Amino acid sequence: MAEPSFLPWPPAPIHTARLVLRESESRDRPAFIELFASPEVNAYLGGARPRDELAQEVPEIPGRRPGHFVIELDGAMIGTVELKRRDLEGADAIRPEAGKAELGYLLLPTAWGRGYAAEACAAVLDRFAATCPGEPVVVFTRTANTPSMRLAEKLGFTGIHRFEAWGAEQWMGVRPPAA
Repeated sequence: MAEPSFLPWPPAPIHTARLVLRESESRDRPAFIELFASPEVNAYLGGARPRDELAQEVPEIPGRRPGHFVIELDGAMIGTVELKRRDLEGADAIRPEAGKAELGYLLLPTAWGRGYAAEACAAVLDRFAATCPGEPVVVFTRTANTPSMRLAEKLGFTGIHRFEAWGAEQWMGVRPPAA
């Protein structure tokens, strides 16, 4: 049986200075397809997927699962942020002692460089800290993805492990529990 989500679900929307983080809706489907089909977004994630394949596979309401938020700016989806439970039982579990919660995010290239990822991730991390005090959070990225590593460090993550996987060097960071 799967463990329950870290965060109450469905979520109450999280409002930041510029963004709304909310549960996915059917109107978000085109933006999800754009995220998965974008060569820029998927440069460090195994590559883009063909749009025609995605059009057939992406559900009517994509991304509707515990811990997964749509990042909305001015009424439109610009990306996603997720806080999920890591699988710590599998043979490929990396540093299970570091924590059960894993942060991930994707933004459309048109939203890059404006601080939206930092704003959205910080808001989800704040909600997590309030809901699960004392729990650390981990994040993974390729070492070649320097913008993602800079963001992780800005959010309070410290590198604890480097390893080879998926044909490239990976970086694992941990954010200690909020004081």
